[in-house]
Amino acid sequence: MKKLFKVLIFLLLVGISIALLFIGNGYNMYKEAIETMPLEEKVEEIRGKENYAEFSELPQMYVKAVISVEDKRFFKHNGIDIIAIGRAAINDIKAMSYVEGGSTITQQLAKNMYFTILLAGIPNAPSVYAPTKNPDLAKQRQRQVMDKMIENGYLTEEEANEILKQEE
Repeated sequence: MKKLFKVLIFLLLVGISIALLFIGNGYNMYKEAIETMPLEEKVEEIRGKENYAEFSELPQMYVKAVISVEDKRFFKHNGIDIIAIGRAAINDIKAMSYVEGGSTITQQLAKNMYFTILLAGIPNAPSVYAPTKNPDLAKQRQRQVMDKMIENGYLTEEEANEILKQEE
């Protein structure tokens, strides 16, 4: 029993060490990005773009769809969703590969501001889901989004079916 306890403590320490390494690397990347362009300047640059829209200008149906698919606890956390991070870590460990992310919309937006990664909620592969290229796949993705919105209480089954009928 003592040996098992020692192994568990060792594994815990290794895990903490690896986490600290990632946190340190992430902080260094953040520091370098801020030195290159302060956050205030980056925000002003983004706000100055032609296609920039304030959150209040976005259609509520779009907001609900993004939150349903990408960050269902968006209004319940302060930018970091420990549950999502833990779930992603467990699934990645089980698969022994990076198969799932746990970042929130807030984390993704912050990352995107400096590393030009596409904002979550927009499909991971926009060209794959383009209705002009893959209409069946686009319809399948739309149904997945609707199912998530129903699951999260943003739509009823009837409302989702009505929206899907309008698309036909």
